[in-house]
Amino acid sequence: MIEIKNEAEIALIREASRIVRDVLQEIKEIARPGIATEELDKKAEQMIEAVNARPAFKGYRGFPGSICTSINEQVVHGIPGKRKLVSGDILSVDAGVEKNGFFGDAAITIEIGDSVPDAAKKLIRITEESLWVGIEKAVKGNRLFDISYAIQKYVEDRGYSIVRDFVGHGIGKKMHEDPEIPNFGKPGTGPRLKNGMVMAIEPMVNEGKCEIEILTDRWTAVTRDKKLSAHFEHTVAVTDNGPIVLTGV
Repeated sequence: MIEIKNEAEIALIREASRIVRDVLQEIKEIARPGIATEELDKKAEQMIEAVNARPAFKGYRGFPGSICTSINEQVVHGIPGKRKLVSGDILSVDAGVEKNGFFGDAAITIEIGDSVPDAAKKLIRITEESLWVGIEKAVKGNRLFDISYAIQKYVEDRGYSIVRDFVGHGIGKKMHEDPEIPNFGKPGTGPRLKNGMVMAIEPMVNEGKCEIEILTDRWTAVTRDKKLSAHFEHTVAVTDNGPIVLTGV
């Protein structure tokens, strides 16, 4: 069942979402060649706990980190560890926060160092643009898969593929709520979007084919063809005045 949030609940989701935004901005500043992903994780956890919030990912179904750090061909759910970033890497960082019983969730993909190939930079740009194309469809009266189709078309028209094994989701009192929000679908179908719906929209885009596989850690998803992947996500509220990006600046 899709829960409709009132203004007070959306304000609480916004509070959690702004913490997520601040964490991702800080990680973007400090992510550089030579730093281990576990150091980024530690910094994120410290920031979240300093404002009396909770890292939503830590312990979720056994996940050991406070953020997900996915490098290069890693699509999502990368576990922070001792691996150090090198110049030319791209790093997807996904963060979730619970504050006062409500959740926020967002992700970015970061260029590491000054030798990131142009092709990787383009993948990052197209993925972020596709997120905003989807957000533009998060309008009262539209159908859910209008969002999905807009993302899919934008990505595939540019020669990339959409990951189909993972989807966006509703968010609020739980990290994952109804509805699921695929990044592919038939326009004009799915539930009608209503004022008060809050969703985490998150395209995951592959440089090569869409197929993925899970590593032996049971978490990290990688592209099967080992080509690059990028990930962007925002928590978005549907309102009478259009979509509001709660994890935005």
